Amino acid sequence: MNYTRLMRTIERYEGFRQFPYKCTAGKTTIGIGRNLDDKGITYAEAKMLLKHDLANCQWDLENIFPKFNSYPGPVQEVLMNMRFQLGYGGFRSFKRMIAAVIQEDYIKAASEMRNSKWYEQTTKRAEDLSTIMEKQGEHYETRRF
Repeated sequence: MNYTRLMRTIERYEGFRQFPYKCTAGKTTIGIGRNLDDKGITYAEAKMLLKHDLANCQWDLENIFPKFNSYPGPVQEVLMNMRFQLGYGGFRSFKRMIAAVIQEDYIKAASEMRNSKWYEQTTKRAEDLSTIMEKQGEHYETRRF
């Protein structure tokens, strides 16, 4: 069997849809005929989607923070986590936190994270991430003196 030809033929009939839609049978469908109602996605597919989403987040953060790749690993991970959860516009609304990170003032950045609606809405995650950011600031301050 020629899978390449088969895939081309199926795509010609099904088409490609980036966003979920209802097919003629009323099933929620995405991509090239993927029936989400009956089949869903596998864990491996979910991990692949996450990996692609994180690559997009990193590209975006490298544009916001000129020195992103030189920040301590935990700071990068906090920013990636926030950007993933909040999305493009939501993350950019953290103007004072972004400014503090650019200044490498991680203690102030943590304070700005805690002083947000996001913190009130997702307190456990936000507190965990704020604490990690704050500890990087304390570590940085200790090394400076």
